[in-house]
Amino acid sequence: MRSKITVVGAGNVGATLAQRLADKEMGDVVLIDILEGVPQGKGLDMLESGPIAGYDSHIIGTNDYKDTAGSDIVVITAGVARKPGMSRDDLLKTNMNIVGECTKRVVEHSPQCILIIVSNPLDAMCHVAKKLSGFPRERVFGMAGVLDTARFRTFIALELKVSVESVNAFVLGGHGDTMVPLPRYSTVAGIPITELLTQEQIDRLVKRTRDGGIEIVNYLKTGSAYYAPSAAAAEMVESILKDKKKVLPCAVHLQGEYGIHDLFVGVPVKLGAKGVEQVIEIKLTPDEKAALERSANSVRELVKVMSL
Repeated sequence: MRSKITVVGAGNVGATLAQRLADKEMGDVVLIDILEGVPQGKGLDMLESGPIAGYDSHIIGTNDYKDTAGSDIVVITAGVARKPGMSRDDLLKTNMNIVGECTKRVVEHSPQCILIIVSNPLDAMCHVAKKLSGFPRERVFGMAGVLDTARFRTFIALELKVSVESVNAFVLGGHGDTMVPLPRYSTVAGIPITELLTQEQIDRLVKRTRDGGIEIVNYLKTGSAYYAPSAAAAEMVESILKDKKKVLPCAVHLQGEYGIHDLFVGVPVKLGAKGVEQVIEIKLTPDEKAALERSANSVRELVKVMSL
């Protein structure tokens, strides 16, 4: 029997993710959205791509959460983008309500699923999903670090004119301006980038990584990134469904690791069939630890605004 994956939100991120999951034949995919006709049309279009692309994954679009019943993994991408005149707190509370409602509905029909949160502000939305689902931390976590790390790897590869496959990197912390790229743990074929790049080059790449999302928004004008975010979520789904046990940076509920308690922060974890199977603690310098704490504090402020 094929695995069942639900993607909540049929916008650019959700629809592109559904297509990636089908392309890799990860399982059968349910694309759900409140907009009538949109998930149905996109789902049917993807289904009709199967004979050409060569996949047998069954894809349906729906507005009814009953169709999501028995899902193994649910990826929540639903939410609104910040609009002119909307404060950060307004965005936070709007998406808090959306993610909260989505979480309650999917958990009602798939009480044993694993929840992956993609909606922004990412780290704060993970808190909403965990509280309303009642799931243990192993089954609720967020996609951020995989995306931020992919951006860092891309920029390193461009700078050194090498294959991205030769580049490994780590980005910790919250998903936003306070993320913490770690050059010491970033390598090219095992060689630390600190031996290949000047400090000025590294600082420039770190800044571009932190600004990676807004750089794309500035180009698009009326939208945000979705190709790389959907690829990041797909990698997480694959590691779980295939029990690959990849070590990936994800937003996970820390319970004392890195000296942080009761907060979702991006750190390296082992992702396998049970979800988060291990939180991996790496040694940080005093400066790196301080940067991670600053990032955690920014997440903590958002959680306070939500009064969870």
